[in-house]
Amino acid sequence: MGRRIDLNCDMGEGFGAYRMGDDLALLDHVTSANIACGFHAGDPSTMQRVVGAALGKGVRVGAHPGLPDLQGFGRRAMRVAPAEAYAMVVYQVGALAGFARTLGGSLNHVKAHGALYNMAAKDAALADAIVHAVRDIDPGLILFALAGSEMIRSAERAGLRAASEVFADRTYQNDGSLSPRDLPGSMIENVDTAVMQVRQMVERGTVRSLQGVDVPVRADTLCIHGDQPGALAFAQKIRADLTANGVEVVAPDRKRVA
Repeated sequence: MGRRIDLNCDMGEGFGAYRMGDDLALLDHVTSANIACGFHAGDPSTMQRVVGAALGKGVRVGAHPGLPDLQGFGRRAMRVAPAEAYAMVVYQVGALAGFARTLGGSLNHVKAHGALYNMAAKDAALADAIVHAVRDIDPGLILFALAGSEMIRSAERAGLRAASEVFADRTYQNDGSLSPRDLPGSMIENVDTAVMQVRQMVERGTVRSLQGVDVPVRADTLCIHGDQPGALAFAQKIRADLTANGVEVVAPDRKRVA
């Protein structure tokens, strides 16, 4: 393969007494952590614990802001005005940045969660609101966003660095969007199937859609969902396969801004 890619994971998505995902074990295999900020999941103690663990293991810390929907885990679409989205992102990213700072680190990136991510992938006004919120908080941050999406284009217009994201455990549609979760086959549950999808994305720059079409994608950062059953096995096997095929697994570094 002969290239490099970041391996990121959504985590810190428990709440109160409820734990979701094996965050501490996953941190041994990923290079970037997208940590929930309290709206779709997470709480102050969870945020502090996972940020501290990530920094301690040398994993880049990112904020994972979502819609205010704990019961639906932020995966239900909501009617959100761009101004509301801007405020929600500033609020959540600012909170996580505070934990990172008090623990001796800093934020590296921001990645929207769930329905907010998918809505902004197609809605230019919503994408602009998220991008401007991230830029206004810290223009050195990196935006993680779906490859080929409106958020990538918005970041380019705003001069904000973006990392095009692909997914190991999700299937795709012909337009490059992720298959809706209520569609049969939307999730890849077999780790060997995931490995083969990752190889195609990294080696050929394409992904086979659920309809059988090879869709072009740019793969800067690869996501594994921490709440997915078997996430740890996915992370272990995918990273081992990338390394065995000569791919350097490394996180992008945030831009230095004077």
